[in-house]
Amino acid sequence: MDKINVYNLEGQIKTSLDLPLIFNVPPRLDLIRFACEVSTSKSKQVQGRDKRAGLRNTAKGWGTGHGMSRAPRIQGSGFSTARNVGRVPYAKGGRAAHAIKTEKKIEKKINNKTKILSLISAISASGNQKWVKKRGHLIEEIPEIPLVIDDKVQTVKKTRDFYEILCDLGLSKELHKIKNTKKVRPGKGKRRGRKYKIRKGPLLVIKDDFGIVKASKNLLGFDISKVEDLSVELLAPGAMPGRFIIWTQSAFSELNKYEDLI
Repeated sequence: MDKINVYNLEGQIKTSLDLPLIFNVPPRLDLIRFACEVSTSKSKQVQGRDKRAGLRNTAKGWGTGHGMSRAPRIQGSGFSTARNVGRVPYAKGGRAAHAIKTEKKIEKKINNKTKILSLISAISASGNQKWVKKRGHLIEEIPEIPLVIDDKVQTVKKTRDFYEILCDLGLSKELHKIKNTKKVRPGKGKRRGRKYKIRKGPLLVIKDDFGIVKASKNLLGFDISKVEDLSVELLAPGAMPGRFIIWTQSAFSELNKYEDLI
């Protein structure tokens, strides 16, 4: 069985572990994309239109013999909209032709086995240099992929200390690149609570949190997750597998539970 090195917080080799069999599974892009599509559908808000929209008026057809079309017209006289066509879809202020209904099912489903296989594929792709480079990560100075570090990183409580640890592990160029990708979003989204666009950077997978979550909040594009909370959206943002992942030693050992599912 292949071996993988475990690095301490100074970037030096501490020990080695057996590489879990999950990293030998060929990634399946179709399953990853399908799982991301299902996950995205669950976050969408149900839309619908009022059933009486465009119908709250007095429009009524005049019948024939008036030299005018038989479209329903608003009753009354002496005001600007009197005798205007109403109610019908082609009229100003009329009802919608095929209005969106709240009954529409927008949430998609996925089988449990397919969901697990998509997660396995996403983890496997993160341990492949070809996929990681294809995603655009700068990994020339990274000592090894997948990268496993000591559990002591979970006790770091200062962002400055955590940033220095990442630089010692060869992530300085990656973090600097992500910092320069922060840009103002074009369009209306900038006034809807999402003014800035930032590229996705590395992901740190931990077993327990002793302060590291708070320490990593101010690092742009950097995400952190517990090993039991992993999802395809975290491992392959935008349905593009190959995200660069930093594993703690205890979290990396948890991957052996997937051996029976391969």
